[in-house]
Amino acid sequence: MLSADLYVVLPEALLALFAMAALMACAFGGQDRWASGLTWLTAAFFALLGLIVSFRDGGQEAFGGAFVSDGFARFAKALILFSAAAVLALSENYLRRRRILKFEYPVLIAMATLGMMVMVSAGDLMSLYMGLELQSLSLYVVAAFRRDSVKSTEAGLKYFVLGALGSGLLLYGASLIYGYAGATRFAGIAEAVHEGGLSLGLLFGVAFLCAGLAFKISAVPFHMWTPDVYEGSPTAVTAFFATAPKVAAGALFARVLFDAFGEVSAEWRQILAFLAVASMFLGSIAAIVQTNIKRLMAYSSIAHMGFALMGLAAGTQQGVEALLVYLSIYVAMNVGAFAFIMCMERDGAPVTGIGDLAGLARTRPGQALAVSALMFSLAGVPPLLGFFGKWMVFVAAVDAGLAPLAVAGAVASVIGAFYYLRIVKIMYFDEPGLSLTGSMPFAHGLALTAAALVMSLGWAPGLSGFGVPELAASAAAALFN
Repeated sequence: MLSADLYVVLPEALLALFAMAALMACAFGGQDRWASGLTWLTAAFFALLGLIVSFRDGGQEAFGGAFVSDGFARFAKALILFSAAAVLALSENYLRRRRILKFEYPVLIAMATLGMMVMVSAGDLMSLYMGLELQSLSLYVVAAFRRDSVKSTEAGLKYFVLGALGSGLLLYGASLIYGYAGATRFAGIAEAVHEGGLSLGLLFGVAFLCAGLAFKISAVPFHMWTPDVYEGSPTAVTAFFATAPKVAAGALFARVLFDAFGEVSAEWRQILAFLAVASMFLGSIAAIVQTNIKRLMAYSSIAHMGFALMGLAAGTQQGVEALLVYLSIYVAMNVGAFAFIMCMERDGAPVTGIGDLAGLARTRPGQALAVSALMFSLAGVPPLLGFFGKWMVFVAAVDAGLAPLAVAGAVASVIGAFYYLRIVKIMYFDEPGLSLTGSMPFAHGLALTAAALVMSLGWAPGLSGFGVPELAASAAAALFN
């Protein structure tokens, strides 16, 4: 039995061994002399592990059902690993130029990624919390990674304090669920709900659990940490916050709601619909007045998580498929956008003002064109791929009888288009001031170009989003089997 369990958790075991071996080797060996090589090695290991996860057998359980390895988990893990690999590859040059590249950085990212992999495979409230806290504790540290920066230290402290609040809400909800259902396994909770319905105590438990998970996905009204943490953290860390953790939190949201409370979706759909509407509108409206591009991307992420939650609020297999497709597109857009933001500097110092992009189309026309494609896609302008992500969640909501939610999403999308298109306007029509200096490293240029091309061509007939919709449909079907 133990050998069978270890086979199911083999990718997680390999990642844990890799992280611990790297930590010990660098702590007692070369220390920061190996930081650059270790960062690239970790990125390569993530990519290799992503391929291994993609081709493993599904439908298996370990440790009495506390860990589930099915098609849904494989899709989410592959997306987490590939996005983490991309961000690590982009981070090495940025951190080295800022003189803050330490060997602890790739180790902490590896531990956070391990926590995310446990999260999306959780089949029990215990394993859910273990994965969530392993991710969170690692991210608290990397948020404050620039120890000589007051803003970075403030970001780490705010994230830690508010993260403790989110964890407390989640734990209180889990204790209520255990008290009224008499089980911590999702299958046992589902059986208790099937036999006795959703009691008032269980309903409160679900509400508190959703509140804790909403914090991790930065949904309103649990979004307050996001702008300050995005702005204060090193940009490479912000890029990581904006990608892999969003996938993990979204997938965990779907896992716990459908595996444990799938029979009573009518009750929790109301909670998710509120979170979705509040996030879409607050994120879209608050981003309008931002002058710092990292804070703008923070409010943008809040709005986009609202759109993603719209698919989850549908409470259907079609909605989960839309959620996975939306998260995949969102990750690709953010990897490209942050590949450019990391290279915004003047005279060797980083700049993050949106006004610093004035006249970029004249000085760097290729970069301006690629950034414009990403901004149009983030805004959901057809025929770019971002439009089809929003279209899928709108269709899922309408088919589930949530047409008013889809209408609210369309209105929020129009509002949000303003600040994305304002960036394009600044690059192409504003008079240039002090232009950006410094060259774009090859890895950043490749990521920016690839993301722009994917957003521009992914809709084309025959490409079909590079197979993502088909893989997402298979993953969503596995969650409902």
